Amino acid sequence: MSDPFVQHQQARPAVPVLHEQRLDEVLGAAPERGRGRYRPHRVGMVWRSKVFRAGAVIVALVLCGLVILALVREQTGPEGFLVGLGLAVLPVPLLMAAFRWLDRVEPGPWRNLLFSFAWGACAAALVAIIANSFATRWIATATADPASADTLGATVIAPVVEESAKAAAVLLIFLFRRREFSGVVDGVVVAGFTATGFAFTENILYLGNAFGEDQQLGSSGFASVTAGTFFVRIVMSPFAHPLFTVLTGLGFGFAAVSARRHRVRRIALPLLGLLLAMGLHALWNGSSSFGPYGFYAVYGIVMVPAFGLVTWLAIWSRQRELRTLAAELPAYAAAGWLGPAEPSALSSMRARGMARDLARHWQPDRARGRAAARAVAEYESFATSLAGLRRRARHGAVGPDFGARERELLHHLWQRREFAAPALAHAALLTARPGAHHARPMPSPYENGGGYATGSGYGYGYGTAHSPGHGPTHGHGHGPGYGPGAYPPPQPYGGTPPSHRRPPT
Repeated sequence: MSDPFVQHQQARPAVPVLHEQRLDEVLGAAPERGRGRYRPHRVGMVWRSKVFRAGAVIVALVLCGLVILALVREQTGPEGFLVGLGLAVLPVPLLMAAFRWLDRVEPGPWRNLLFSFAWGACAAALVAIIANSFATRWIATATADPASADTLGATVIAPVVEESAKAAAVLLIFLFRRREFSGVVDGVVVAGFTATGFAFTENILYLGNAFGEDQQLGSSGFASVTAGTFFVRIVMSPFAHPLFTVLTGLGFGFAAVSARRHRVRRIALPLLGLLLAMGLHALWNGSSSFGPYGFYAVYGIVMVPAFGLVTWLAIWSRQRELRTLAAELPAYAAAGWLGPAEPSALSSMRARGMARDLARHWQPDRARGRAAARAVAEYESFATSLAGLRRRARHGAVGPDFGARERELLHHLWQRREFAAPALAHAALLTARPGAHHARPMPSPYENGGGYATGSGYGYGYGTAHSPGHGPTHGHGHGPGYGPGAYPPPQPYGGTPPSHRRPPT
């Protein structure tokens, strides 16, 4: 890496950026609140425009959706399509909520998740229907054995085509939204949303065809083909497609945290994940050919343990993100960018949720409460990104723009700390002493104009302040009573602040 700060940070990882720059130079061009991530401005051809690219992606997905809608409706009929749609949508909210819960530590933008779901439901499903049909017909013609062609298509062709089509969504986000794809959890969530969309469309097709078959046979109730299909696909194995594709997502996630110098590993890991997804998919599709109990044997011996293992790995990765916060953020707290209690609060999901609730309830009206809670949530997200960025820098997994990205995240934290710092400090106090918040209501830190509040507090001198910006405090504060937005400029090595003014904006 050519960036001198990265080299310095690797030598002394406990010292954050800003050791070679004045505060005014770093904070003098703070971005607007609406900018969520650092993105260098690029000018050039029309296809480099974000609006043009987003429009092209939306148009392509809509066209794929219309084509797949027509194909599925043609195969199932109008009534079968409506029945399949109504039944196939049932597991979708549950799966999406599960993956979104997994992503709570550093929530990814919804546009990536919606793109992934739409890609799986429209583009990947369209590719799978066309390619699988063509390959099955070609095998049947070449072998003159339609039965073996169906079996071969289901166990060999379908896993390769479908997993490759779904993996394309993960690859696109990995390449073009790289700053929003920072680890294992991101790979799992993106892959899970993609597979959920694909399974949704596939379930419409299978359930619609089953309903049409029941209409021809005159069967109904629990003995119908529709009920059996619903039980197998929606009740027993709604996680099947997400499980397959999550293996691919794990490969991309491990590649994202690998050092940039390990190019072979960064290429081999996604390919290995894709091969594992294809193999497990093929085993699942071919389980019915292993005898009358083959399906149940594969389900109990392979699918359920694999699902449990992947779930454990995903939750472990989520907890690892919280541990990263506790390990990396104290350096920024020592430099003055964060309050002394914030690293511990940010590394606790309970404290983070409590901080958002406190910020919401401290405001005089509902609109300001929502804005304050949103500011705290954004603060938590940016702090998580900052800790993850610093951790990847330790392992050589960042690019030459590391310094600019770090400063950008620090800007975003500084802009929101007026609401986030007191809320997180109170949350740290409450979670450190279980049951304390039941004794009496905590005061708002925004009262009385000067200090944060009257009474006891924690962190930057929460107490009764006798001046608008700074002054003596009473209570349990641990520092000068700086009012909201009047924090002292941070010092890289914890030195005495030269002034009490607000940083330039």
